Amino acid sequence: MCIKMRNLTSTLNKLTFSLMLAGYKACPPHWSRKGKKPKHHSLWFITKGNGEVVLNGKKDRLCPGKLIVFTPEMVCDKKVSGTNPLEFYFVRFSYALAFEEKDRWHFKQSGDAAFPLNGVYTINNSSAVVLLLEQLNALSKRRGATISMQQKVVFQELLLTFIEDFHSQSISGDSKKAIEGTIEYMVNHYKNSITLPELANIAGLSVSHYSRLFKKYIGLSPIDYLTHLRIDRAKELLVLSDIRIKEVSQNVGYVDELYFSRTFKRIVGISPSQFCDDQKLISQ
Repeated sequence: MCIKMRNLTSTLNKLTFSLMLAGYKACPPHWSRKGKKPKHHSLWFITKGNGEVVLNGKKDRLCPGKLIVFTPEMVCDKKVSGTNPLEFYFVRFSYALAFEEKDRWHFKQSGDAAFPLNGVYTINNSSAVVLLLEQLNALSKRRGATISMQQKVVFQELLLTFIEDFHSQSISGDSKKAIEGTIEYMVNHYKNSITLPELANIAGLSVSHYSRLFKKYIGLSPIDYLTHLRIDRAKELLVLSDIRIKEVSQNVGYVDELYFSRTFKRIVGISPSQFCDDQKLISQ
């Protein structure tokens, strides 16, 4: 199944979750369910056996390493092998969209914010996924506010593991290493003038190929990534130091203070001076 990585990562990062149920199921031979519509969002991760699932008319074979994400009102047919029945971890969850952007919080219930995953996916790093699902399984047998918080943290780690696995499937190991090398270069040299051809040269790729792979892997263009890196550092300097905005601008790689201010406002939503004033009020 094709996944738009930028949209997936961005959307999952804006969601907050509540776990309803987690566990492990071993199906009996010839187990089946036909025409069922889930009431809740849930996922299965297959560890053993064979079977098939039909989701809204689309059939997929199930085997170890398959991830299935069910969404409410999805029409589901499920059946397992008579000689090698399925075994899988399952998690049932609810969510809401809640995120802060440019000094404003946004909220939506799950009915107004579609979950960005649905259907059947292949996971290559099964061992990492199983480890996290086993933790959720163990936590589900306990109660308390601390346990509930741990469950949410582990579930977020699980989603992050899925994202990283999808990333690794979408790009070769050598290209991934090259891109991560340019990210490290940007982190260490963001104060300097950095151009796209320079980054492509470090990666050993053409400019167009490097730009395409970087956006596929990270979700942002190389220059957008560098810009956000610089603005994040500028925010730290504005809050944690008393240096002037012109010096902040120069410290994060912008010679032109006005250009820095326009870029800062475009990303953060307010000017550097307003951001600085707001943060000082908060810290008082």
